Amino acid sequence: MRSRDYDLEFREKAARMRDWGVCVLVVAGLLWGWCVILLTTEYSIETSSGNERECAARLFTDRGTANEGVYSGDYCADERDWPEALFILGLSIPVALVGTALVTAGSVSRRMSGHAQAMRELDRLAAEREKRTEA
Repeated sequence: MRSRDYDLEFREKAARMRDWGVCVLVVAGLLWGWCVILLTTEYSIETSSGNERECAARLFTDRGTANEGVYSGDYCADERDWPEALFILGLSIPVALVGTALVTAGSVSRRMSGHAQAMRELDRLAAEREKRTEA
């Protein structure tokens, strides 16, 4: 395999790595979005008597239905509890780190490959110039 072919294959692998990183970052963004939706949207639950009860958004309540649900008997606190949202947020962190690492590694690999090619071209031009001046 010639060095040019190897370099092109290396750049394709780096581009695929970067693309996978972008896809993983999109997944992390979706997880963050899901966490935001869980914390900021109002929701309704069915009480033990079979009636629908509106619950305030988990993040924007100050001792409201989402936080005092068990004490008032409507169980809003049990429907969207903090551990679920924090689990989703915690899950998104390693996903985002992996995505960032893949994007960074792919981008740096492509840049370094381009730099190496430019240096080889400059060396070739310098060698040609030296041959012309010697002759």
